[in-house]
Amino acid sequence: MADTVMPRFVKIERGIIQKANFDKYVPDHVAYVKALIAQGAQARTGYWKERGGGMLMFQADSLDEAAAIVQADPLIQHGCVEYELHEWCIVVE
Repeated sequence: MADTVMPRFVKIERGIIQKANFDKYVPDHVAYVKALIAQGAQARTGYWKERGGGMLMFQADSLDEAAAIVQADPLIQHGCVEYELHEWCIVVE
């Protein structure tokens, strides 16, 4: 019998405001991701060192729930980033 695995999603983002303004919202973003982790979403967040932008990876029950999670992210609420949201289908783990 196969284990049921909650779908995983990634928000791939690119900053669209000045870094000084962006940095004001990073602590709220970090707190938000920590709250997602505490809720069991297995969230991870980070940035692309070589080119700017970043990614949030997390689990959710559906694409609709994933979209709601992304919309509640302070970086989105404050217009700091453009993003793409994708369901990530893991082949090997």
